Amino acid sequence: MVDAIGMASPTGLIQDMSTALSAAKTGSEVSMKVLSNALDTQDAMGASMVRMMENSVNPAVGGNFDASV
Repeated sequence: MVDAIGMASPTGLIQDMSTALSAAKTGSEVSMKVLSNALDTQDAMGASMVRMMENSVNPAVGGNFDASV
């Protein structure tokens, strides 16, 4: 807000700063939520990969083979 002589009023500056801080806080909260979701997804994918690797291990496979020359 600008007064009659062209100077910004303190009330207007406080309101502008409050709005900017609120927007920054909201942006930070959104960023943290996105990061949290990404980490949860990575954890789930890692757990799935471990299960898949555990299920693929079969000690009997490859133990015997037939070869003819």
